[in-house]
Amino acid sequence: MNDDTPQSKGGKARAEKMSPEARRKVAQAGAAARWEEMAKLPKATHGSTDHPLKIGEIEIPCYVLEDGARVLSHSGTLAGLGLSKGSSGKAGDDRLTSFVTGKAISPFVSNSLLAMIEAPVKFRHPGGGGAAFGYPATILPEICEAVLSARQAGALMKQQQHIAEQCEALVRAFAKVGIVALVDEATGYQKERDRDELHRLLSVYLAEEKLAWAKRFPDEFYKQIYRLKGWPWPVGKAKTPLLGHITNDIVYDRLPPGVLDALRELNPVHDETKRRKYKHHQFLSQEVGQPDLRDHILQLIPIMKISKDWSAFKRHVDVAFPKIGTQIELALEEDDT
Repeated sequence: MNDDTPQSKGGKARAEKMSPEARRKVAQAGAAARWEEMAKLPKATHGSTDHPLKIGEIEIPCYVLEDGARVLSHSGTLAGLGLSKGSSGKAGDDRLTSFVTGKAISPFVSNSLLAMIEAPVKFRHPGGGGAAFGYPATILPEICEAVLSARQAGALMKQQQHIAEQCEALVRAFAKVGIVALVDEATGYQKERDRDELHRLLSVYLAEEKLAWAKRFPDEFYKQIYRLKGWPWPVGKAKTPLLGHITNDIVYDRLPPGVLDALRELNPVHDETKRRKYKHHQFLSQEVGQPDLRDHILQLIPIMKISKDWSAFKRHVDVAFPKIGTQIELALEEDDT
């Protein structure tokens, strides 16, 4: 292909007239502009070519971007579908775009799918690599569906049958595990995803600012604890400090994982007084945290009332509200309560 266009000839002529110092500055400015443009691209935080998405014998490099988008590499998507990397012969044509806009497949391709294919995602490789192109991971099942629909309608050409067979193998794999889960497992994003889910939970469970104090634990809750422990009710006296440990055990530890740890960070023990300045429940959100706390307490009180002592109550509450990661030992016979 001849690159001697009028524009390129003019550029060469201008470069020849420039001094070495001027050419160096122009080159530096161009490099800076390219780096600035690169910095605007979303970066892949997880994934590499060494840990591709594996589906049978098919391997597709995949990534998770900093905004959480799951992306399949451009070349990997072509290989996964059994498409060659070559174009249709026209400079700049994309093989996948040419395939889905072809006579056989195009009637089965939705406008939204075509839009994703025609506008691939440009991103930065992890570890400071260069720019790369890819597609949203969910694009693969949609392409497979279009190809298999074309085959069922008898629209595929003979040389395209192997693509349908490849799509059929992919669809069988997707039926077992979702494509997003497959990408998360391959990239190692699964563990971080779990942490993000916890962060999202806490964001709705906890209040951004502490709420004004209000009584959340009814007297009956504490009276039942004293009864089950065999302690006399402290008429006119302060309650035992042990109630804090007990409340953590049977209430806050039974709320969603991570809530008690977050409450301890928001409401730390004062170094001098060895006490917390606020009540934990003041940091629970009014929309989610407070109602869940109230419902939990209201369910605990009936369990307290049917239990004859603390050990019987603990067995009951461990069955009704087990702590995450604990094994429940079920009694073979009912307590005589």
